[in-house]
Amino acid sequence: MRRLAAVMVVLLLALTAGACGGSDESKPTSAGASGDITFWTGFTDRELGVMKDVVADFEKTHPNIHVKVVGGISDDKIVAAIRGGNAPDVAHSFDAGAYAGAYCGNGAWIDLADYMKRDGVSEDIFPPVTQKYSTFEGTRCALPMLADTYGLYYNKDMFAKAGISSPPKTVSELMDDAKKLTVRNPDGSLEVVGLDPFNGFYENVSAHWAPQWGVDWTDESGKSILSTTPGWAQMFEWQKELVDWYGYDNLVRFQAKAGDEFSPQQAFERGKLAMNLDGEWRVAFVAAEHPELNYGTAPLPVADDQPDLYGSGYTSGSIIGIPKTSDNKDAAWELVKYLGTDSGALVKMTNGIRNVPTTSEALKSSDINPDENFNVFLDIFSNPNTRTTPVTIVGSANQDLVDAFAAKYQAGKVDDLQAGLVNLDKAVDAQLAAAGGGQVP
Repeated sequence: MRRLAAVMVVLLLALTAGACGGSDESKPTSAGASGDITFWTGFTDRELGVMKDVVADFEKTHPNIHVKVVGGISDDKIVAAIRGGNAPDVAHSFDAGAYAGAYCGNGAWIDLADYMKRDGVSEDIFPPVTQKYSTFEGTRCALPMLADTYGLYYNKDMFAKAGISSPPKTVSELMDDAKKLTVRNPDGSLEVVGLDPFNGFYENVSAHWAPQWGVDWTDESGKSILSTTPGWAQMFEWQKELVDWYGYDNLVRFQAKAGDEFSPQQAFERGKLAMNLDGEWRVAFVAAEHPELNYGTAPLPVADDQPDLYGSGYTSGSIIGIPKTSDNKDAAWELVKYLGTDSGALVKMTNGIRNVPTTSEALKSSDINPDENFNVFLDIFSNPNTRTTPVTIVGSANQDLVDAFAAKYQAGKVDDLQAGLVNLDKAVDAQLAAAGGGQVP
């Protein structure tokens, strides 16, 4: 999906470069909005039901606006609709890191600044990290709406059997525990994997692991600094050491039968993974699919030489905005404002979907249903050291280059790690330059 996202962003750049100029059409005309609007979201099934309930609440407080909610919509469908001139009035993107730069940078979604100024909506209501991934080069074409935050899931029964009393806090402890928790079959194949660091397996991508080494992607000028920031090499070396301990081919065979990530057959849920990097949403999946699982959550371990980072992690999230072609931007804004800023709406979505709310007020709400496993992710999200990836005009294409390199290195196809990182920096810089550069500082 990440590679498809990069391709679709490039297509969006080409489509909107000349077709979406100017901002006069997007200036608000009246607060008395009314009419029928369409809202596209990526949610399906149980989560879509929660979203429809929240929209129904909106309609009760805005009786002159009727919303048609359409679920199961991915960003590639949003891009295709923009291309065809039939985009919805309000669009919900699951992948801010991949699309915010394109939606904001090329006018595909309108700038919301005038609406926010008119209605007194300040950016300060959003935590700083969400502000970063929902704007691009000074253009706020979106509001954050729910965030994903990543941490460590661990099987308490397996920990007890292995004599491990608490979740690891450093990557050295994480590796030691992963080895203790691994169960091999008589033929050497993997029955239970302590932790699978394989790039591309489930949520294992470089962006999700990198904050634990305290690394940045670029310098202040936007140049890639992977080869000059030691933490990047340290992260790749740590991952490869664990991959080599399992045996690369053994992990490939294990993953072939690990089960789909978003199904009841997911490996951690079935007890085939003792620990797993995952997002906060897994709490709801476990409750719905394997309530018998005895598990805990914790922040991801950090580099041994950076213990102060423990408690932080990676976050990104979904964003909502108004496509340029919307026929009823005033009514669309009322829905965007409600879903993005109303504490009651955000808390209801948080309780039902188990994503992290994205306003400071909602984060502190006593109405969030208590859950010790979910609360860990609220704490990670609120940690001042929690990071996100820089928003670029090429979406996640730069991340795709890094992940492709990591996968190649783990497979033993990179002879010189440092030289490879130097070349990777050049490739990322060339990619950004070709698209016009640009990132959020």
